[in-house]
Amino acid sequence: MLQTENIYIFLIILPVVSFLYSSVGHGGASGYLALMALFSFAPESMKPTALLLNLFVAGISFYYYYKEGFFNKKLFLSFAIASIPLAFIGGMIEVDASIYKKILAVLLIFAILKMLNVFGKENTSIRDIKLWQGLVVGGVIGFFSGLIGIGGGIILTPIILLLHWGKMKEAAAVSALFIWVNSASGLIGQLSSGVSIEKASFLLVVIALIGGVLGGYYGSKKINNKNLQYILAFVLMIACVKLFFT
Repeated sequence: MLQTENIYIFLIILPVVSFLYSSVGHGGASGYLALMALFSFAPESMKPTALLLNLFVAGISFYYYYKEGFFNKKLFLSFAIASIPLAFIGGMIEVDASIYKKILAVLLIFAILKMLNVFGKENTSIRDIKLWQGLVVGGVIGFFSGLIGIGGGIILTPIILLLHWGKMKEAAAVSALFIWVNSASGLIGQLSSGVSIEKASFLLVVIALIGGVLGGYYGSKKINNKNLQYILAFVLMIACVKLFFT
């Protein structure tokens, strides 16, 4: 992995990506996958490496958001009950997900427009989520998280905001732990199917944590909700471009 051409440029960009994602409660797998594809990493190493990075960066992000009191346990459990087992199943399956990626990219465009208030000012009133809604949303996202190698935060966060199930930082806190459990479950599913993790991946973890720690701290404490909204839109744009062209 570390023999890849221009690896030093990759190592410089990696913590920047982890900072950006961690600041909004994301692990950054879609960004890592895009980077690895850009730098011609071996396909068999990309998926487990992205999920491994997710575990550490999303974990750090969750710690800071939880410490600041933004975590909603009930909201998280509504999604996690179904997402964890389905992420495991998705992690065991090796299929060509290119068609799914293109569909997801189109859906993300609508989420980006919403974050930029193109559809009007965001409603500040919060609605209670019904159990069946959480099970369906969490289950679908969890399955594709394991299948593609992402944690699902880029999908869950805009859904929470669009359906008024939580506020910006509350959505970030819930998404961070959601990403962590899905990444862990998906990675276990991959390992059980014979996939292995390269030793070099753990070096990437150390480098990504630099950005992850800073991003989680500033996102949970220093950056206001309006800035978070714009940062989230930018994160979704990165994911959208990656999904269209990979």
